[in-house]
Amino acid sequence: MNAWVPDILGPGFAQQTLPLDLAADDGPLVATLVRHLPHPVGRLVAPLRDVDVLYVHGWSDYFFQTELARFWARLGARFFALDLHRYGRSLREGQVPGYADSLDEYDADIAAALAAMGPRGNRRLVLLGHSTGGLTLSLWSARHPGTASALVLNSPWLEFQIGSFGRQAIAPLIQARARVQPRGAQPVVDLGFYTRAQTELGVLPVPGYREQWRPAQGFATHPGWLHAVLEGHARIAAGVDVGAPAFVLLSARSSSPIRWSDQMTSTDSVLVVDDIARAALKLGPLVTIARIEGAVHDVFLSAPEPRRIAYAELEQWARARFH
Repeated sequence: MNAWVPDILGPGFAQQTLPLDLAADDGPLVATLVRHLPHPVGRLVAPLRDVDVLYVHGWSDYFFQTELARFWARLGARFFALDLHRYGRSLREGQVPGYADSLDEYDADIAAALAAMGPRGNRRLVLLGHSTGGLTLSLWSARHPGTASALVLNSPWLEFQIGSFGRQAIAPLIQARARVQPRGAQPVVDLGFYTRAQTELGVLPVPGYREQWRPAQGFATHPGWLHAVLEGHARIAAGVDVGAPAFVLLSARSSSPIRWSDQMTSTDSVLVVDDIARAALKLGPLVTIARIEGAVHDVFLSAPEPRRIAYAELEQWARARFH
């Protein structure tokens, strides 16, 4: 096991490189686990003192949200964040950023992270996923029922942006191309407006921010990766049981990603949130959905007031769940 070393996010944050036993043609694959621990007193008296949180980022992203880590630590939880292989701290020269043939690949990353976090004992696990990370963790939880005590999803990418009928129409075409050219080129779909919105809100850049790990127009996409995502969407649409209560945070509204507008600073310009809210009901028998007026795609990178409301709703839910 590798040692914990200082992280780019500064004091209070450490990271550990996790070698992965995965076959790859672009070099050895690793994941990276980032850790932020509560104050020693908090570990004794805070309401979530027996909770571990594992965060997984979204597409073309990595972990840099120190406010989110400190929120959980204030409640007494040990906070961990995972940069998946070919993302962020785990991306190595010559690798295809963000690429995966199947979302099930990330089982190796999650298993390595849970091992590095230490023995579970009586500690309870909260899985926290944003966007594609929310999709990945939902599918993982359904395959590992009983492992997590709760699932928190921040704008999870549970359905394709053109809806279920559109997804079903294009899925065979994407699957056919994925078989022939899994890493072939595809048109650019991110025009950089989401990053512009966060910049105008003043939430970017922050200390520890690396634009090469989170480019304004996102990573290039490939048929093999898109097929993996669509297959994940189909599994959610068919219905899964994540085996734990789920708390889903979403913006109240969406806006079109095609042309810049000021609405992008107070709406989700990445996903169709009404479709995501409907898809979230397929996660199991106990799903709570919080729609946050004024939030952007990453609810915790919104303007101050919607961000405050989101944290308040999450804290109320967490305290009730882990009292």
